[in-house]
Amino acid sequence: MISRENYVEKLSRFKDKDLIKVVTGVRRCGKSTLFDLYTEKLKNDGIKENQIIRINLEDPIYHELDDYLKLYEHVMNQVNKDIKTYVFLDEVQNVKDFQKACDGIYLHKNIDLYITGSNAYLLSGELATLLSGRYIEIKMLPLSFKEFISAHEEKNVDRLFQKYLSFGSFPYVLNFENLDDADIYIKNIYDSIILKDVIARKKVTDVSMLQSIIHFMLDNIGNLCSTNSIANTMISNKRNISVHTVENYLNALTESFIFYKASRYDVKGKQYLKTGDKYYVVDPGLRFFLLGRKEGDSGHILENIVYLELLRRGYDVYIGKVDELEVDFVAINSKGVEYYQVSESVKDESVLNRELKALDSIKDHNPKFLLTGDIDPETSYNGIRKINIIDWLLEK
Repeated sequence: MISRENYVEKLSRFKDKDLIKVVTGVRRCGKSTLFDLYTEKLKNDGIKENQIIRINLEDPIYHELDDYLKLYEHVMNQVNKDIKTYVFLDEVQNVKDFQKACDGIYLHKNIDLYITGSNAYLLSGELATLLSGRYIEIKMLPLSFKEFISAHEEKNVDRLFQKYLSFGSFPYVLNFENLDDADIYIKNIYDSIILKDVIARKKVTDVSMLQSIIHFMLDNIGNLCSTNSIANTMISNKRNISVHTVENYLNALTESFIFYKASRYDVKGKQYLKTGDKYYVVDPGLRFFLLGRKEGDSGHILENIVYLELLRRGYDVYIGKVDELEVDFVAINSKGVEYYQVSESVKDESVLNRELKALDSIKDHNPKFLLTGDIDPETSYNGIRKINIIDWLLEK
């Protein structure tokens, strides 16, 4: 198994805290494996086997646990009330009214409860209301590039980076050497997400329209996107759809973690803007599989990779607006703000000047980065750190 140290460490920090640990993320990003890694750590730290309860609610063996009361009773029948018990529930959203079972289990103070879900709806409905202030969410993504290369004996990082872009970052693709085989696997993931987390939950009847919107969004990674622009594009292609329906589809696609939305932030005015969102896909291999591998995509793909990495590093990420200029990313966390521009190459001086201009126009003293695909030594321009994107991905 690949060590997902960052996520294991997050779970460890909240061990035995009076909070439900909720791990969310796209299907097949490694949530169940994370529980394997974490329970192994618990055992190494002295927790006994009989103190750990694992239930994967996608396993047919648990098909009878189809409502909250059955799940609650199944768990409580295994709990030894005299010792601390660690309960792990995978894909808990498969159980009707699961939030009532979670609440009931949580109320027993000798239980430390961990759950996973493959849909953001998990925390947007009753669970959030019922357990307000009593849970911590850990947002999980597929493999970072550093995690990806850790699973390979080959250490040619440039070659591995190209494989990372083509094969994608879902952990199980590491088992494939053939791109066609990886595509078959990615297709299965995609079909599962679309069928279980989008079509079934949103009761989508026009599947062809949904697919068209997905392709449109993938083709516009890194471009400003709105429900109006998507609806207008569909209508211009003789496909009738309302703005309201587009909004429902976009919500379903972001809730299932296929896409992430980055809103705009006015750097000078220090305020969040209500219009002009961009969308990024959870995995580059998924984009390649659906759109094909074509020339001219590299810049936006690199931008997508940087966006996801900033999320992994714990930042809230926005699109920066500086007067009429745009900064690719404004990354904000508890320690402060960082600014990022991403470019496939800045060998052309006019491109370099254009990319630096937006960062130069920001007059505060927060860190500024220009990440490029150029194989050059790191350079500084008026305090702006220009660094190769692969070096940046591996530096933390």
